[in-house]
Amino acid sequence: MMEKYDFVAIGSGPAGQRAAVQAAKLGKRVAIIERGKLGGACIHTGTIPSKTLREAILYLTGHHQRAFYGQGYRLKSDVDMSDLALRLRQVLKHESSIIESQLQRNHIDIISGEASFTDPHCLVVTPPSGEKVKLESDFIFIAVGSRPYHPPDIEFDGLNIFDSDQLLDLPQLPRRLAVIGGGIVGIEYASMLSALDMEVTLVDGRDTILDFVDQEIVADLMYHMRDSGLTFRLGEACAEIRRTGDAGALVRLESGKEIRCDAVLFAGGRQGNTDMLNLAAAGLQADKRGQLKVNENYQTDVDHIYAGGDIVGFPALAASSMYQGRAAAYHAFTGTGMPNLEYLPFGIYGVPSVSMVGKTEEELTREGISYEVGIARFRESARGQILGLEEGMVKLLFNVADRKLLGAHILGEGATELIHIGQAVMALGGTLEYFLYTVFNYPTLAGTYKIAALDAYNKFEES
Repeated sequence: MMEKYDFVAIGSGPAGQRAAVQAAKLGKRVAIIERGKLGGACIHTGTIPSKTLREAILYLTGHHQRAFYGQGYRLKSDVDMSDLALRLRQVLKHESSIIESQLQRNHIDIISGEASFTDPHCLVVTPPSGEKVKLESDFIFIAVGSRPYHPPDIEFDGLNIFDSDQLLDLPQLPRRLAVIGGGIVGIEYASMLSALDMEVTLVDGRDTILDFVDQEIVADLMYHMRDSGLTFRLGEACAEIRRTGDAGALVRLESGKEIRCDAVLFAGGRQGNTDMLNLAAAGLQADKRGQLKVNENYQTDVDHIYAGGDIVGFPALAASSMYQGRAAAYHAFTGTGMPNLEYLPFGIYGVPSVSMVGKTEEELTREGISYEVGIARFRESARGQILGLEEGMVKLLFNVADRKLLGAHILGEGATELIHIGQAVMALGGTLEYFLYTVFNYPTLAGTYKIAALDAYNKFEES
């Protein structure tokens, strides 16, 4: 028997979940297909676990209190995986129950199993046990997410050589770790594990990390990561990664350098899960990384099939994926697109954290836009002193012509929360004057926006 739906989402991660709920809010009959656990990689192996681990590590190591009590201060002297797993289980259980409740509350059918196209409108779902389910839908949204990329010449064993998903299942933490990849995932895990006093070496073939981030912020981030004991090997390509006989691992670089360690975390990108969908039957083809091409409304080359999340490429953030899901479902049933993500904030949950919105100095220079810079350091603020912050800054970029805010860049405690002030001001066309004549609570880290604006104002007055 063929079940008929108005809208089917394949995958229950941030994109699929939001798409399904949006379609249901429009009064449509909706199903969501999930082959694993509700919430997808975001809840179980990616975004939520990594951010939960970060907070657990910072709390248990007393990281934020060391300015007051010395570098030897520890809330717990020997943090192990069981300590981290305890907090992780609590958060994941809570988040999973919220997602299930939301889907049920909106009368969305939850179908367990692996989906595969039989034609552009029809799917067959193979459950872990029981009979296959056949579905037909007017619109289909593909949000199957991604998995860590595994080069064919590296033998992953989940113990000495592992990816970011497998890290969560380690029986114990290594003391010496090599991290391969200086992207967001590599930076986040390298910096938070280094905060555990682990000996961490980060390797990347590029000459810098996070090349889309303002490079002054990157320089500060690298300084603090080095200060915590982390070693960078940039501009170095890996020639070999293998286990050694003493239950350790070896990374040999093309330059001839060797990194001997207990384990290797490979964070060299992700692979879309579209290879399981039989896309050819739907008239679609993914690229070599399993990604699909979409237009501004997240339509694929087949008009009634939409896609979002990791499988449509950059930025591949949970926040942007949620927006993509809603936008796709809204366009499917109204024919109207939602506004483009012009002011999308980025958050990198390293130690310290980084967040940004808008243009970087490098972009403005390339585009020939004249700008002025205002900077405030957290340690210069009363709130920064109260919290014992030795790191952190707010950097604002203003257009010389009309003083509009063009970019906001934050490093340090609460960066991913504070960035939304800059995002709101930019979206509403705000200028330097907004910060000059606005009263911020005192003492707060948000008040550093005003300090940075005053710094820029002084430069405007001098010019």
